[in-house]
Amino acid sequence: DTDRALVLLEEYCKKLRKPEEQQLKKAIRKVMGIFKSSLFQALLDSFKKKAARHGTTSHTSLSVALACDVLGYPKD
Repeated sequence: DTDRALVLLEEYCKKLRKPEEQQLKKAIRKVMGIFKSSLFQALLDSFKKKAARHGTTSHTSLSVALACDVLGYPKD
């Protein structure tokens, strides 16, 4: 699901061309870097394991939910 979030964010970044959108583009690129980091992946794995133990798993991962919220896309 992180890969899906990265694709959505990359698509959105491609649309940001105006000078006033460059700060947003930079912030999104930072988020993308975080999603790609090994630390984020380890935290996400830990979160998924804890959620599975407590029976609180869902169809949408944390990263995809965040990307969808930022971009205004439906989560499913």
